[in-house]
Amino acid sequence: MTNAFPLPAALAALDELLARLVEVGASDLHLAEGRIPLARVHGDLVSLDGHPFARSALLALAAHFAVGGRAEEWQARGSVDVGHGIASGERFRINLFRGLGRCGMVARHLDNRFRGVDELGLPADIRNLADLQDGLVLVTGATGSGKSTTLACLMHEINRNYPKHLLTIEDPVEFVHTPIRAAVTHRELHTDVPDFATAVRAALREDPDVILIGELRDLQTMHAAITAAETGHLVFGTLHTADTVGSVERLVGGFPGDEQDAIRYRLSLVLRAVVSQRLVRRSDGKGRVPMVEVLVATNAVSNLIATGRTRQLHAAIESGTELGMQTFDQSLVDLVRAGAVSREDARRLTGDEKAFERLLAVRPQRVQGARAA
Repeated sequence: MTNAFPLPAALAALDELLARLVEVGASDLHLAEGRIPLARVHGDLVSLDGHPFARSALLALAAHFAVGGRAEEWQARGSVDVGHGIASGERFRINLFRGLGRCGMVARHLDNRFRGVDELGLPADIRNLADLQDGLVLVTGATGSGKSTTLACLMHEINRNYPKHLLTIEDPVEFVHTPIRAAVTHRELHTDVPDFATAVRAALREDPDVILIGELRDLQTMHAAITAAETGHLVFGTLHTADTVGSVERLVGGFPGDEQDAIRYRLSLVLRAVVSQRLVRRSDGKGRVPMVEVLVATNAVSNLIATGRTRQLHAAIESGTELGMQTFDQSLVDLVRAGAVSREDARRLTGDEKAFERLLAVRPQRVQGARAA
């Protein structure tokens, strides 16, 4: 790939924009040919002062980042993810893509300051997931819903408290954990390993206690994750699914029809919890806060999964409050009572306003933080 824009100048322009991104507290930088750079601040896209980004500069950056194993992916798929750091030590996940033959880029700021459950505004019981000894934990939600931050929080809890081998497999590595009590190994796709499934299978020979899989994106990776959990490891993984019930159905549905009964049974034995997240705007306009749905794999929940009665899981969540479970609406009630989300916004976010108002009147107060995300 050739271009007329000097690479050092393109990198300097990018790094300057990324530094400004951090200064304004934005989460993402959007670059497109001939357009003024945009930043996502508290969920909204706003323009950054400056000149439109040149086509030749984006092409120079694409040639710089899409090298080695990523070059083939860039040419074949028109999209590639890479990690990037700037002089201040801040890290970013960069997605390069092509649209209508033009190059674009989105950079996500990876804040390496590890926040606790309370500071992130997560339900207090989420912390208990770091104490598990084996099984599979899924953290799900749309892109930008805070999945990686929640997983980093849990990995940090394990690192602080347990002398275990913690192995992460990511594309790219987002949070770098300095060993405290745990031994930590980070493996990055295309740099260290060719794909998630191969990395998970190899990990079983590397004596891990905890395996973090950045994304269960295909059948082979899903199969490898379940196998790792069956063999006594604690496995954390993410799915791009909207809620806990949908996450279970997505995982089972990822397998061929003649294998799904067996997978339901295997999943019922290894699944420990599903955490689904959505970020919603705070009532004071100062950031966002997570709305969280939690499914805990009790014996009753495992039986529903094994027998294919996933439609009944939502009712199990509603009645499992004392076991640490909660629906999105129950989480929303807690946020309204804490003053983090306005009642008017909550009505727009809920699927059933009347049911939400009834729940607001009767749900006991629970512990959930309400800090900005």
